[in-house]
Amino acid sequence: MSKDLYARLAGLSTATVSTQLLKHGYRAVYIGGVRPLSPDQPTIAGPAYTLRCLPFREDLCDPAKLGHTESSQRKTIEEAPPGSVIVIETRGDTSAGVMGDILATRMRVRGVAGLVTDGAVRDAAGVTASGFPVVCASATAPANIASFSDGGRQLAIACGGVCVVPGDAVIADQDGAIVIPADLLEAVVDDGEKQEAFEAWVLGRSRSRTRHLRPLPAR
Repeated sequence: MSKDLYARLAGLSTATVSTQLLKHGYRAVYIGGVRPLSPDQPTIAGPAYTLRCLPFREDLCDPAKLGHTESSQRKTIEEAPPGSVIVIETRGDTSAGVMGDILATRMRVRGVAGLVTDGAVRDAAGVTASGFPVVCASATAPANIASFSDGGRQLAIACGGVCVVPGDAVIADQDGAIVIPADLLEAVVDDGEKQEAFEAWVLGRSRSRTRHLRPLPAR
């Protein structure tokens, strides 16, 4: 998909995209329970690059391997393409952070569009200061290896109860995150722009009519 198409997607709202997907028969596409880490961060839009965090198991979570360059987390940070959205599955486990401020800064420098997870991030103030857009369930202090085993990358995952396939389109804003099957992206963007143009006209008409309404009489 072209960068222009994702730039156009970023100009839409998740509410509009949800409506358009509903018209195509898709209901299970909204990643609930997540919000932007920073209220003024931009809309995130791009193709999904997926990472799975499996439940903790002692023999798979050696603290000595924290930050190991061969881990799926570190490979994701270094190999997710510019413009992609990293989507991380934790099954809603927020007891440890999937990444912190240093990794957020690295992803921003590499040109990754943002991160969406049903889990938590750590070093929240630093992540916000990095300017890297994150939509997540919460913030926490412990590192990922305190709660998660390496579950692999670039495979189908379940984030917030939604199936996400590598290459799916993702958009995330103040209302949460939506997953768009890749083959529907162009139609969703085209029709979404028409929907928002019509809604802007309706809103303008509503405001115009409101100005001409008489005030309610004093009681």
